Amino acid sequence: MRARVLLGLLACAGPQFSTAQPGPETRPFIAISAPTVALRHVSVIDGTGAAARPDQTVVFIDGRITAIGPSTSIRLPARTEIHDYPGYTVLPGLVSMHDHLFYTASAAVQRGNEPGFLANEIPYSAPLLYLAGGVTTLRTTGSVEPYTDLKLRSRIDAGLMPGPELDVTAPYLEGAPTPFVQMRELADPDDARRFVAFWAESGMTSFKAYMHITRAELAAAAAEAHARGMKITGHLCSVTWPEAVAAGIDDLEHGPVYTDSEFVLDKKPDACPGDAAIGTAWLNEPVTGARVKSLIELLVSHHVAVTSTLPVLELEVAGRAPPQQRVLDAMSPGARESYLIERAMLDPADKSGPALFRKEMDFERAFAAAGGLLLAGPDPTGIGGVLPGFGNQRGIELLVEAGFSPVAAIQIATQNGARYLNREADIGTLAAGKFADLVLVKGDPSTHIDVIENVQTVFKHGIGYDSGRLIEAVRGQVGIR
Repeated sequence: MRARVLLGLLACAGPQFSTAQPGPETRPFIAISAPTVALRHVSVIDGTGAAARPDQTVVFIDGRITAIGPSTSIRLPARTEIHDYPGYTVLPGLVSMHDHLFYTASAAVQRGNEPGFLANEIPYSAPLLYLAGGVTTLRTTGSVEPYTDLKLRSRIDAGLMPGPELDVTAPYLEGAPTPFVQMRELADPDDARRFVAFWAESGMTSFKAYMHITRAELAAAAAEAHARGMKITGHLCSVTWPEAVAAGIDDLEHGPVYTDSEFVLDKKPDACPGDAAIGTAWLNEPVTGARVKSLIELLVSHHVAVTSTLPVLELEVAGRAPPQQRVLDAMSPGARESYLIERAMLDPADKSGPALFRKEMDFERAFAAAGGLLLAGPDPTGIGGVLPGFGNQRGIELLVEAGFSPVAAIQIATQNGARYLNREADIGTLAAGKFADLVLVKGDPSTHIDVIENVQTVFKHGIGYDSGRLIEAVRGQVGIR
């Protein structure tokens, strides 16, 4: 009983993050490590949405930023390790809010319906790629191997392997009939409460409701999570977005164009009408119309965040950008073949895909403009073409395509995530006193957003990891390791 109480108190306190020194398995990936470091002659995008500041110097000591300012005026402490990077930009480490430590094996491999759809855990390649892409903090947003995820977090925190800080989400809060073999189906609201309590006491720090949960189960889960000082998000279908707000949800995933079933004709209570029905309903629903404006007002007034996951949604739209070679190189041969088959099966004549994708972008713009807290994460699932790290960068590029300025898109992917996690004091923006979690990229993403892909070094608590080494270490392994 004493151990259970202690675990519960730790869970209520929120995520516990470590600053352990890197162990021998981690050191080969480190490019810069010194008690005091200065990055000179860099442009700085601080994550607040402000314009980039040229020719700056960033100084950090023992893992925290101590000074940022013009290179001509910053005085460096004694014994500072100096690195000059003219032509480079420093931005905050990404705080990503829809990520996974598994890879969805494609339908090209899994043809049968029994015992259900299976996802492959990738606890080695995923954290390395996230870090290589500039992600220093992430929420896993749904687990299929919870004990693996918890073990992975403990190894990263102990410095035994590279990776971001993890806000580990419990197994999915799902109802019947789930198509996923690794998801448990809730029996009733009491079962939902017990489920949340068990996983909170096991070390999980957030929760996610899924497509077949009932309203009563969602309300029970949200109440239990909130009683423990935790938040709950959801990828919904059976429960509409207004119903989820009434149940106490804190965040909603993917945007409403793909998950909010409130406009489906003859929608039955607690029943998922399916993705196709939701898409059909939203095709004729104008973002500037009264019903969508009312939805946005409801979300904003109840402080419910929305997570943009444009990269995974883009996968289902024919004619979009071809897969990058770096993405294909990171995949295992089987995963690569499976993804390319699925991509080739997309119907180029389908006009609804591009229309829904654009409508989701327009909703996200309208939501943010109304004061809503828009978060970002790639959701590396779907047909397999979104990978950790690379997908996070693509998400920022797609936010710019949606109409956000580059610095606003970066703010969504950094400061907004930190705000949702209640960690703005430590991460999300670049300022004296905060952790030296930052990304060094070649070029200026405030003028050319695709520069966000040119990551050279990712600093986590002041330790600089070589992005190229991390990527090379997992070449050919995504999908199997």
